[in-house]
Amino acid sequence: MTSLPHEAAPKAKPSDERLRQENRLRRLLRRPELGAAAGALAVFLFFAFAAGGKGFLSVKGTANYLQVAAELGILAIAVSLLMIGGEFDLSIGSMMGAAGMITAILINPEYMNRIGIPYGINLWVAMVISLLICVTLGAINGLLVVYTRLPSFIITLGSLFVIRGATIGLTRAITQVTQVRGIKEVMGYDSAAAIFASKFRIADGQFPISIVWWLLFAALATYLLLNTRPGNWIYGMGGDEKAARNMGVPVSRMKIILFMTTAAAAWFVATIQVIGVGSADVLRGEQREFFAIIASVIGGTLLTGGYGSAIGAVLGALIVGMVQQGIVFTGTDSDWFLVFLGAMLIIAVLINNFIRKQASEAK
Repeated sequence: MTSLPHEAAPKAKPSDERLRQENRLRRLLRRPELGAAAGALAVFLFFAFAAGGKGFLSVKGTANYLQVAAELGILAIAVSLLMIGGEFDLSIGSMMGAAGMITAILINPEYMNRIGIPYGINLWVAMVISLLICVTLGAINGLLVVYTRLPSFIITLGSLFVIRGATIGLTRAITQVTQVRGIKEVMGYDSAAAIFASKFRIADGQFPISIVWWLLFAALATYLLLNTRPGNWIYGMGGDEKAARNMGVPVSRMKIILFMTTAAAAWFVATIQVIGVGSADVLRGEQREFFAIIASVIGGTLLTGGYGSAIGAVLGALIVGMVQQGIVFTGTDSDWFLVFLGAMLIIAVLINNFIRKQASEAK
């Protein structure tokens, strides 16, 4: 009788649960905002312990650091999109000063008369003109980067000084001052304040509407990056511009649009500040370009492009806001804020590099 061959034992396979856990780990490691989320939690816990009894954990304290984070976060979201696309914009801080001053001068009959126009302009019209000028300046930045092929760092660094110098020079020539007040008394202010400077109450605190705008822009930018073709284009041209062009991505057009977006974000934050404070200053927005880049990097956006997220920019701005206000609540000299900011930038770059390395090894 012929014996039957022994049946081969089935090869052991990993469980479905184990595969799911590995897949979840890989997806988590690939998220740009992973380090920022951990950092935000750590910063919050630190100041909750160090200054929780001094107002940091109060509703008013929360409103304070969220307001700082919101205004910076709006800038950081736009800057992150541009950085993911492989470029920088160092001109947004000076753009903020210019945007506010253009609006303030246009609505003032006395200043307008000095340039040959015997009346002031409605606040809303002035804001639209200011927006158009800022977006045009952003488009010029983009065009110069695209057609000269010079690094955007150099182009926008030059723009920073040109815009700041022109703002100071023209403002002094027209107004003889560097700060213009009286915005709250002009026609159209009440409706503008309702949109840009109103507050909503939560418990015993008043939260600025800029927080709502911040979260709305974050949601829109996240949807753009993750669910649209232009979002894929942004990642593609930041990762490998030549390959993106070969695949039909309109790289030049997208870069110009992204520079216009950062300029529009600068105008938006400038408008929030001008309407909220009721005055414009030629130096408003100074160093905001660096703070926005730092918030973006803390949020996981790589300086080399092709990697990052809008959510990371939100978390990065939140960390900066908590540190800036947390230092005040602890009673520490506010000059130390810049020390923390520089240290956080270096730490964020190290963490981002580590996470990218881990993500690559997990593939």
